[in-house]
Amino acid sequence: MFTRRDILGGMAAAPLFGRAVHARSLGTGTLTTVSDGNLVLPALPILDTMTEADAAAFLDRYGLERDRATPPCNLALYQDGTNTVLFDAGSGPAFMPSAGMIVDSLDAAGVAPEDITHVVFTHAHPDHIWGLIDDFDEPLFYNATHMMGRTEWDFWWDPATADTLSEDRVFFAVGAKRRMEFIEDSVVLFDDGAEILPGIAAVATHGHTPGHMSFEIRSGGDSAMVVGDAIVNHHVALAMPAAPGGSDQDPDMAAATRLRLIDRLVSEDMALVGFHLPDGGMGRITPDGDGFRFVPEAG
Repeated sequence: MFTRRDILGGMAAAPLFGRAVHARSLGTGTLTTVSDGNLVLPALPILDTMTEADAAAFLDRYGLERDRATPPCNLALYQDGTNTVLFDAGSGPAFMPSAGMIVDSLDAAGVAPEDITHVVFTHAHPDHIWGLIDDFDEPLFYNATHMMGRTEWDFWWDPATADTLSEDRVFFAVGAKRRMEFIEDSVVLFDDGAEILPGIAAVATHGHTPGHMSFEIRSGGDSAMVVGDAIVNHHVALAMPAAPGGSDQDPDMAAATRLRLIDRLVSEDMALVGFHLPDGGMGRITPDGDGFRFVPEAG
């Protein structure tokens, strides 16, 4: 998990990933990815365990930088003719200068904040929930119903949660709670397996956070899975999916969850949207040697 120190260290702005959107039909609906920009984080710790030659090959294979990581932030937008559903709210204006561009990206997709009927959260990390409020400390998606898994809500709402985190990570809890207070009287909570909206089912993918949720969208014979940070990148998480990840609150649980999720996505040949996956984040996972790789959909 990145910390306040990581974020401050990454404040030198990286180029924004642009406002391009990727869209595909999904049954009678449309699934689109909209960019919230990108994060700027320290270099991957795994590089320190490699020889220079292996590190260079790893960086080249996955198109990564040596001294910093700049993962994209892809929000999923699903429109079925009745509902306009946004999965997560992005970073907002107060997290990183390279992120928080969701309003412009929605505009590129022909959608205004007031058009969003539902905001459905995968989890409550800053880059997923801080965008709930705008520059004026008002709810950005003011016409929307906000929805979150019950376990995730209870974890971040609990005042004792801050005491369980390291000093560098307390601001995660403080920031989440502050934003959740804006929706506490109207939020809709749900549990694993619930059909939260027509054609959208909650799938527990705990580990990255205690109540992290993914969402299976089905329309007709087509389907896709919005995985949030259950598969947090296209390199380590797929090449070595059983290895504990540094960004996960419960690394062992997250690894077990990731393996189950990958197995399902591969066996069912199901499309996915990953929040930090490249090229718009929409594609499929395929076996690759001892691990797997992400294959983006053609844009």
